[in-house]
Amino acid sequence: MAVGIGHASVFGDAADGLTLLVLLTEFAMLRAPLSRSQVRLYSFQSLVVTALATVVAARHGLDDLYVIAGLTFVLKVVAVPWIILRVLREAGTELAGSNRLGVATMVLVGIAVSVFGFFTVGGMAFHSSTLPAPALGLSVAEILVAFIIVILRSDVVSQAVGFFSLENGVSIASLVVASGLPLIVETAFLFDLVVAVVVFGVLMRVHHRRTDTLSTLVLDRLKG
Repeated sequence: MAVGIGHASVFGDAADGLTLLVLLTEFAMLRAPLSRSQVRLYSFQSLVVTALATVVAARHGLDDLYVIAGLTFVLKVVAVPWIILRVLREAGTELAGSNRLGVATMVLVGIAVSVFGFFTVGGMAFHSSTLPAPALGLSVAEILVAFIIVILRSDVVSQAVGFFSLENGVSIASLVVASGLPLIVETAFLFDLVVAVVVFGVLMRVHHRRTDTLSTLVLDRLKG
């Protein structure tokens, strides 16, 4: 019994650590000045999500999660960053678009919304059979910070990375509340990511071709 409790404690610490690392990576994206840095941070964050899915699969014997972890690695760690970096090379730009707020202010806003999300979900006293309870609160905090990136960064690449990293938070939340979903259902969520990548890829190319920039500030001219 003591051994089992010890293993559970190690698993819980590892799961909490990986989930916290995902959230910290989101904050690094929030303040990253270079688009390439944001993309690489997203790739690293996706690698952490892959590791978390693998740990859950090994701990609870959920073989379907190994398939999901493999697909996550191929799509999120390799394919998506490669596509975005290729668009950046074609655009010949390095700097991310200007922020609607200062970096320090954005980080403070991110801290505020993440604390709100973590303690709001923590107050629900939710219990999961696969991951420790704090993992859900951390995943919600990560989702909210991703929304901050989408709202406050004013370039297409940052907004795309924010949207994709938001999906990482959703993936962790699904591990907490519904890790036993059939493989076909879990694969459908990744298919949505593929569609989003195609849409954002086309959007970035067309936007750069017409405006010679990846900044979304020029779209303000469309306001009536």
